[in-house]
Amino acid sequence: MVAPVIISALTILSMVLVVLFKPYIKIGRIRLGLYWLVCLFGAVLMLIFSQVSLKDAWQGITKQSAVNPLKILALFLSMTLLSIYLGDAGFFYLVADSVFAKNTNGGKKLFILLYATVAVLTTFTSNDIVILTFTPPICIFCKRAKISPIPFLIAEFIAANTWSMALVIGNPTNIYLAQTAGITFWEYLSTMWLPTLVGGMISLAVLLLIFNKTLQQKVSNSEKSEKIATADYPAMIVALVVLALTIILLAISDIIRVESWLICVIMAGVLTIFNIVYDLIKYKTLLKVYFTFRKAPYELIPFLLSMFVIVLGLESCNFTSILSKVLITNNKIDFISFGYLSAGASNLLNNIPMSVLFEKIINGCSNNNYAIYGAIVGSNIGAFITPIGALAGIMWNKILSDYEVKISFAKFILYGVSVAIPTILATTLTLLII
Repeated sequence: MVAPVIISALTILSMVLVVLFKPYIKIGRIRLGLYWLVCLFGAVLMLIFSQVSLKDAWQGITKQSAVNPLKILALFLSMTLLSIYLGDAGFFYLVADSVFAKNTNGGKKLFILLYATVAVLTTFTSNDIVILTFTPPICIFCKRAKISPIPFLIAEFIAANTWSMALVIGNPTNIYLAQTAGITFWEYLSTMWLPTLVGGMISLAVLLLIFNKTLQQKVSNSEKSEKIATADYPAMIVALVVLALTIILLAISDIIRVESWLICVIMAGVLTIFNIVYDLIKYKTLLKVYFTFRKAPYELIPFLLSMFVIVLGLESCNFTSILSKVLITNNKIDFISFGYLSAGASNLLNNIPMSVLFEKIINGCSNNNYAIYGAIVGSNIGAFITPIGALAGIMWNKILSDYEVKISFAKFILYGVSVAIPTILATTLTLLII
């Protein structure tokens, strides 16, 4: 039992350290994420020194069940690709231009509209993509308007990681935890729409209290209406239609008896074929499709698979069973406490490894779904407590540094904790009521 625990602890500690101090390295033109390399190394050590054989790991990864990480990765990467196509067509920049152009007086009106816009977009696309595509326009606009970008950036980040709870496709942790528990798209939506709405309103109210004084600032008239980007309307419309059809098909996947991951892969394939034909006709090149594929978060593949192997090692030596006995009393769990616990664990492990570990801990609990939903709440809201709570936080900070926007680690935690504590409570209490 000692070897798997030591390997896991050292892997997690090393991952946290590299995320804080050196998340990426550059080898020539190639940028590699050290955080997933650390996890991959830990998984290799687990195979060498623990009770997990290569055969067991392969069977665990490929077995025909809801826990199959390959299906979960296929679902998430396909949905991400749909969102990237939409972003490359200029949709997110177009929306950002519209939001900023209509609110040149700044203040609370702009703040609330930005929060609402990010909330809606995140609900139907992906929190990671919205964060990555909306952050540059916010930085550009605030620099032109000569106002502090901090309130708007924090609002964007918190809105994206709160409203990503609404649909199962909003966050890879939702997908993983819901799939492992056998929760369908419609079951998830019918359970989470109200808690997400309540949590979203609470997070917005707390943000308005925090930034009340700062939001009194006025916007400079200089260059405030200049467009940030242009849109490719035919590609955008097709991407929107395909995304809408994907969500509809996911909602009725039980009726048509097609697995969610397969629906997403097929629809991503359909949109890819359209873009190949469209780009060849319009641009006489496939460079746009190539760059779209390059933007997909492929690092998630070795990251999730490595953490899956590490958790298999902990499971094989009964460590997850011990954790389950510690956290779960009389085969039941207080899922409000579990929401806070999973949020805290997300900031020690990152929310994806937390989800893999907590799924094993929850397995067998009599109120399994309550625990799953508690972990989902923690994995989403916990993502904005510290910059290491989710992969989006790592990438978000990199974008901010590119635009010379500084938010200290301590300041980020202060904002995050202030919003997360009441938001988790409101969300989990609403889950309890329904």
